[in-house]
Amino acid sequence: MIDTHPESKKVAGAPTPRSLMIALMAGGPSAEREVSLKSAVGVSRALRNLGHRVIEIDPKDENWSVPEGVDVVCLMPLHGTYGEDGTIQQILERRGLAYTGCGAEASRIAFDKLATKEKMIAAEIPTARFQVFDSPDAGFPGGWNFPVVLKPVCQGSSVGLQFVDSIDQWSGALRKSLQFDTRVLMEQKIEGRETTVGILENRALPVVEIRPRAGSYDFQNKYTPGASEYFCPADFSPEITASIQQAAMGAYHSIGGRDYARVDVMVDVGGKPVVLEVNTLPGMTETSLMPKAAAAAGISYEELCQKIMLLAMERTV
Repeated sequence: MIDTHPESKKVAGAPTPRSLMIALMAGGPSAEREVSLKSAVGVSRALRNLGHRVIEIDPKDENWSVPEGVDVVCLMPLHGTYGEDGTIQQILERRGLAYTGCGAEASRIAFDKLATKEKMIAAEIPTARFQVFDSPDAGFPGGWNFPVVLKPVCQGSSVGLQFVDSIDQWSGALRKSLQFDTRVLMEQKIEGRETTVGILENRALPVVEIRPRAGSYDFQNKYTPGASEYFCPADFSPEITASIQQAAMGAYHSIGGRDYARVDVMVDVGGKPVVLEVNTLPGMTETSLMPKAAAAAGISYEELCQKIMLLAMERTV
């Protein structure tokens, strides 16, 4: 259990957590702006309840600044491009400001699905077969069978995700997915159970299983209340649970993750985990998957936010 009395967990040379001035970044220019603003509501409330002073910043364009006296920049709610792709992390590093979550390079790799695949393959982490397309006129490749999944290489939160079950769907789905990026990743669709694993301070949290009530776990089913069911801890044998968590940790380490993240893992019909991607700034509404996994480990939403802040503060010493 994480200590909720921050004055008892002082970091040498740094302000006590109760006295932190935090710049909370949310919104931004990405396709996930509205999701980001929703995440910010819960994070801001939790940080204020913990006694921190919170200044909210919306980096919707380049005309943003962090006020003097800020101890740490909280990026927890800043999803999508600019927030998750390493851009803002690089800016903050150049300005000498501490921030939450993964570093700039790990963020860049994780947001790029192709770069993530290459890291996982090098580390021998199981992942789905894939191919990359950059033309809307590309034909369906030989040697592949339906169903397949199309994903913009650099987008998050299921933006541009397309499921393709037959050849007559191929061209339209490819064109739709390419509206969100210049490159699209095609994966063989893994038939099985969809899970996600939160990682906090190098520890895998309980596995969450996701079951859409209809169809697949696309953008609509992800953000429509009641459209999907979530089970945590997921009902797997101890052996399969351990293999899911091990695969997730392997993927997290392969991209150079730190502090926290969430890793999406399919479990095929034979019980084998297949890693899909790493999310370095997972959703942080109070009903999001990362907080659900933390709650199953006995970590409240406020405790989760506090721990992420403390991990960032440790880097200021």
